[in-house]
Amino acid sequence: MPRCAPYVANKEGSVTDLINFINNILWGSVLIYLLLGTGIYFTLRTRFIQLRHFGHMFSVLKNSNKSDSSGISSFQALCTTLAARVGTGNLTGVAIALTAGGPGAIFWMWVVAFIGMGTSFIESTLAQLYKTRDDRGNYRGGPAYYMEKGLGMRWMGVLFSIFLIIAFGLVFNAVQANSIAQASAVAFDFNPLYVGIGLVILSGIVIFGGIRSIARVAELVVPIMAIAYLLLAFWIIAQHIEQIPAIFTLVVKSAFGLQEAAAGAVGYGISQAMTHGVQRGLFSNEAGMGSAPNAAASAAPYPPHPASQGYVQMLGVFIDTIVICSATAAIILASGALDNPTAGISGIELTQRALSSAVGSWGSPFVAIAIFFFAFTSIIANYAYAENNLIFLEHNHPARLLVFRCVALGMVMFGALAELPMVWKMADTAMALMAITNLTAILLLSRVALKLARDYNQQRAQGKLPTFDPQHYPELKSQLEPGVWDNDKPQ
Repeated sequence: MPRCAPYVANKEGSVTDLINFINNILWGSVLIYLLLGTGIYFTLRTRFIQLRHFGHMFSVLKNSNKSDSSGISSFQALCTTLAARVGTGNLTGVAIALTAGGPGAIFWMWVVAFIGMGTSFIESTLAQLYKTRDDRGNYRGGPAYYMEKGLGMRWMGVLFSIFLIIAFGLVFNAVQANSIAQASAVAFDFNPLYVGIGLVILSGIVIFGGIRSIARVAELVVPIMAIAYLLLAFWIIAQHIEQIPAIFTLVVKSAFGLQEAAAGAVGYGISQAMTHGVQRGLFSNEAGMGSAPNAAASAAPYPPHPASQGYVQMLGVFIDTIVICSATAAIILASGALDNPTAGISGIELTQRALSSAVGSWGSPFVAIAIFFFAFTSIIANYAYAENNLIFLEHNHPARLLVFRCVALGMVMFGALAELPMVWKMADTAMALMAITNLTAILLLSRVALKLARDYNQQRAQGKLPTFDPQHYPELKSQLEPGVWDNDKPQ
C-alpha cells in the first residue's frame, strides 16, 4: 500500500503541470493580446464611449427599476452581475495579483477595466438584441444565444455553454466557497466542513427559487455590502491620505518596470505585472468573458433599446474594478503588509492582515463577513448563468435541473475543503476558454452592435426616448425571436 504514494504524487504533479502549461499558453500570449486588442478595438470604434457617455451610465439607472412580466428590472440585472463580479476577485484576487505581480498589477487591472467597459457594452447590447423567451415566458439570452441566432453557429454556442457551465456552475463556485472557508478559519477558527455545509444549505434555498429569486436576493444584498465595504475602505484611505500619492506613483512605476530597472529585471517585472493584472482583472470584472450578458439578457430594459442595457453593464465593470478593487489595493498597500511579506501568506489572509493593521482586531472578522456576502452572492449569480446555458442546451427538464443543482452544490462543498492554488488554476483555464470563444463571437458581430449604438444615440440627440424598432433592421428580422421586441414595453 505505501508504494502507491509516489504514484499518486506523480499523477497529481502531472495534472498540475498540464494545467500550468495550458494556462501559460492561454494567459501568457493568446488571451492577453486578444483581450486587450478587442477592448482597444471597441474603445476606438465607439469613440471612447466609456468616457464620452460616462454620465449617461448613471442616467439610465434613474428608471432602472422598471420591469415586465417576462423580465427582471435593469437594476436587478445590474445587481445580479455585480453579485457575480464583486466576489473573491475583489478581496482575494487583488491580494494574489499584488503578491504575484507586484503593485504594477493594479495598473493593468485598471487598464483591463477601462477598455473592458467598451467590451462589456458590446456583449450586453448583443445579448439584449438576441434574447428569447423560455417555456415560462421569461427572457433568456447571452453569448450562446447570439452565437446561434446572430452567427448561425449553434455549435459555437454549445461549446461556450459547456465552458460556462464548467467555469461558473462548478469551478468558480468552488473558488468562492474556498475563500469563505479560509476567511472563516482565520477570523473565527471555524471548521471548513461546517462552513461548507452551511453554505450549501443557504445557496440551495436561493437557487431552487430560480432567476427571479436570485435577482431579488442580489437586489437586496449587493448594494448594502458594497456600500459598507467602501465606507470602511474610504475611512482607512482617509487615515493614510498622505500615502496615497506615493502609492499611486508606486503602482504606475511598477507597471512599467521602473522599480526593477536598477536590478536589470525590467522585462520580467512588466510581464509579471501585466499577466497577473490582466488575469485577476478579468476574473473580477468579467468584461469580455461572456458571463454578465446572461443576466443582461434577462432584463426588460428602459429605455426599451438593447443599447441601454449595454450602458448599465458598462457601469458594473466600473464599480467592480475601478472602485472596489482599487479600494482593496489601497488598503493593502497603505498597511505596509507587502513591505514585510510572510512566507505562505497570500489571498484573503493578506487582505485580513492588512485590514487588521489599519482598524485593529475587528478587521479580520469584518473581512470574513464581507467575503461571505461577496462570495455567497457570487455563488447564486454564477449558478444563474450556468442554468441559463443549461436551458440553451435544452437540458431544462426538471429532473436534469435537479441533478445539476445538486452537482453545483457539491462543488461548493468541495471548494470549502480544497486547497486554493489548484482551484484557482482550474478557474483560470475555464475562464480563458470562455473568454476566447466569446471575444471571437462579439468581434464577428461588432457591426451589428455598433449600428445599435449609433441608433440609440441618434435618438437621444433628437430628444427622443431611444426605442428599438425591428422594422428598421430588415437584415435582422429572421434572426430575432418573434414578438420579443414588438411587445417589449416595461411597466
